[in-house]
Amino acid sequence: MGVVTRKETVMKHLIEFEKNKKGGVTASELSSYMGLDRTNISRYLNELYKEKRINKKEGRPVIYSSIGSLIEDEVSIEKNKISKIKDDLKENNSLNRNKENLVSINKDSLEMLVGAKHSLKLPIQQAKAAILYPPRGLHTLILGETGVGKSLFAEVMYYFAKESNMISEDAPFVRFNCADYADNPQLVVGQIFGIKKGAFTGADSDKEGLLKKADGGIFFLDEIHRLSPQGQEMLFTFIDKGYFRLLGDTEKKIKAEVQIIAATTESPQSFLLKTFTRRIPMTIVLPPLRERSLKERYYLLNEFIVAESLRLGKSIYVSKNALISFLLYDCPNNIGQLKSDVQLSCAKAFLNYKINKDNYILIDQGELQPRVQKGLMKIQEHRKEIESLVKSMTDILRFSTEDNLSRNFELEVSEEENSSNKSFYSTIEKKIEILKNQGMDEKNINDILNIDFEQYFKKYINTINTSFKKDEISKIVGLRIIRVVEKMLTVASEKLKREFDQKVYFGLSLHLQGSIERITSGKKIYHPKLNVIRVQCREEFIVAMEIVKILEKEFDLDVPLDEIGYVTMFLAACDYESNEQLEEKVGVLVMMHGRSTASSMVEVANSLIGEEYIQALDMPLTMKAESMLEKAKETIKQMYTKKGLLILVDMGSLINFGDIISSELDIKIKTIDRVTTLSVIEAGRKAINGRNLESIYNSCKEIGRTSIQMPKEDYTGNKEFIIITTCFTGEGAAERIKSRINCGLKNIEKVKIIPLDILDKEDFLKKVGLLKEKYIILAVVGTVNIFIEGVAFISAQDIFIEEGIKRLDELIDIESDFLKVRKALTNEIKNLNCIKLISDIREMIRQIEESLNVKIQHDVQVGILIHVSFLIDKIKHGINQIEFKGLEEYRCKHFKEFILIRKNLEVLEKIYKIKIYDDELAYIVRMVIENCNIN
Repeated sequence: MGVVTRKETVMKHLIEFEKNKKGGVTASELSSYMGLDRTNISRYLNELYKEKRINKKEGRPVIYSSIGSLIEDEVSIEKNKISKIKDDLKENNSLNRNKENLVSINKDSLEMLVGAKHSLKLPIQQAKAAILYPPRGLHTLILGETGVGKSLFAEVMYYFAKESNMISEDAPFVRFNCADYADNPQLVVGQIFGIKKGAFTGADSDKEGLLKKADGGIFFLDEIHRLSPQGQEMLFTFIDKGYFRLLGDTEKKIKAEVQIIAATTESPQSFLLKTFTRRIPMTIVLPPLRERSLKERYYLLNEFIVAESLRLGKSIYVSKNALISFLLYDCPNNIGQLKSDVQLSCAKAFLNYKINKDNYILIDQGELQPRVQKGLMKIQEHRKEIESLVKSMTDILRFSTEDNLSRNFELEVSEEENSSNKSFYSTIEKKIEILKNQGMDEKNINDILNIDFEQYFKKYINTINTSFKKDEISKIVGLRIIRVVEKMLTVASEKLKREFDQKVYFGLSLHLQGSIERITSGKKIYHPKLNVIRVQCREEFIVAMEIVKILEKEFDLDVPLDEIGYVTMFLAACDYESNEQLEEKVGVLVMMHGRSTASSMVEVANSLIGEEYIQALDMPLTMKAESMLEKAKETIKQMYTKKGLLILVDMGSLINFGDIISSELDIKIKTIDRVTTLSVIEAGRKAINGRNLESIYNSCKEIGRTSIQMPKEDYTGNKEFIIITTCFTGEGAAERIKSRINCGLKNIEKVKIIPLDILDKEDFLKKVGLLKEKYIILAVVGTVNIFIEGVAFISAQDIFIEEGIKRLDELIDIESDFLKVRKALTNEIKNLNCIKLISDIREMIRQIEESLNVKIQHDVQVGILIHVSFLIDKIKHGINQIEFKGLEEYRCKHFKEFILIRKNLEVLEKIYKIKIYDDELAYIVRMVIENCNIN
């Protein structure tokens, strides 16, 4: 009778519980609700189910519900389905499509971890597999150093399990650190499995263990290596059989459905039983902080500082130098230590804020621990990566939960804007507009829009050519501006005791020409770093305030303070020039099987290109692929530049290294297989000459092909000649350059001039690509030399003296000569397309010039072109090639030239399916080396 009464009580409480919780009840929930043992509750619920008085829904965990509740739920579900179908029909979407959209929109918890696409990509894939593996996931062991985030990773796996419906929303996550009771192994076992009354002195009642409390969920055992062998045996018995016994109990079996996640800082082989590790099918290794990229460390810092901002209820400002210190300091205890050091610095900054009654919380070098401050000393070792990361950040970054304004602001301009309205000013205005659209008030804009465009100014001032005469500048900016700039710089020179070179003279002239137009038209001038400039360049700023009076008097203007900031930058330009950095180049790495195969090939290639630029990695046949991959990864980390890396390999596993490392390190890598010495030479030579990764890759691929697919060109008629004029700053400069060319060229009727701006490099190169399809580009004229393959560059300054105009006239004459040659050859060579033939030979000549770093005289180029044209025609008709006397001696004497010119001739051989022997090659070599100027 008593049992029946208890069963009815369970039935009654089940119905009561369901009133507050729809969707059914678990045995564990009802046990907690009634304050009774879960095992007994589960037994009563199963008896009620067998009597068909309640419903039971199988799953993990099992859900029980009353009959009436089930009917209500089913009615509710059907109503929801009908409502959802109506909504879907209104939006013209199917239910399946809506599910797909939900999956794509809502990222799971694991994917939200910092490094999910990079250093944690593999661990996350493993974690998902462990959680989703049917029927109840895989037990998992997480390995990693102290502080790498093992506990957090385990907890996020738990959240993912709930999101994936592998466990219920209210499933438990029980955490236990085996090190907490390490000195008492018996107590550790008791905590995990529970204790039977009388098991040892003081055990006066049964005590439920954590493993039982984790039933239906996940049990996380940290520092698992501190679990005794006895505990490990009990744990793997549970893994095998699904039940366990209380410590001290030899009879009663306790069942539980639990996924175990264990973690350790130690090697599993050192401390864990083999019989235990064999039962943990999934092992996940988390990388230490030192193996993660600086970008990932930055995102971690961002999270930690924003969290402190939330705790304090105020924005936190961090100086760029302090941020760099955090990015670079040695942090042996990984993410845990990084977080602690951030919190400590925030606490010190908050204390200063309170004591000094400041208006803001600022973390500068003084708020950092000494070990963190030392990070700034390592900037030379990581300069490229740091510059790439912080190049467009503000000097002071703001971290806030309201608006994370620590994002990088890059100088950007709309594609619709043309060269006549792009300058410093339009760039600043564009950025202000973006910030306003983000809802930022004026005070925050002034705080945050401290754009580091000094790099932009440095680039401009350092690309100005000095080979021009001052009186020629007036042809682009006018005599009045020239006179004013001379007066201004004369005064500045006396005051500052320094001489200003032609870069400053020409740059300031161009700049003021645009400034005057802007002030006259009433447009606002804004200098985002005015206060910084006033402090850093105090003397120059005082002088600038004085010399702008000359400008105001001459043009009847009222020069604003912000414009004086720009003039100050020109007066301080010598500092920028001294800090000029060399442009980065694509890295080239050769990896091949064998003890010295790659090294030998690279030695030859470097010798021929004249510079130790290409690097080699040899893979002995005894070396494992995994070891070689790690070796390659470390080498690539040292070599990598933002322009990318080209890897040349021979075969096998090496072919896939590029993709693997590119994905892990998030860097640009291209791979070429079946490497030859010629392709290595080609890669090194083009990398040294500043070509981009795609260009070098395509060029090397061409060498390895059996037939060459030439780019589509117009080989049926003539293309017009064009000259491109460019400007980098100063409004309307490109148009003025165009006007100067129009006035000076004697052959102006033969050429078309097209002005383009160069502020947006990608947009500029895209437009050039389109123009090359329609025209023959003779030259680019401007203040900045952006390399365009096969196109001459002439500085804007040279255009205003006879040298530049003369050079343009020469280019027109040269192209006209080639046009005449083409017409003549068309009458002589009938079986070949002479337009294409001449284009191919001219490209070969250009490649020879580049390979040997020489300039071949124009008349010699014409001679080579005619000679090679008739040679190809002669070989195609089966006529014997002529003999070169003393071939062997001549080849030994000019071995380098033979190899490089042979390589360039191979392209023609493949296109026209011919073979040019060494005798004919020798004649071409002699024509080149006896009629060229060394660059």
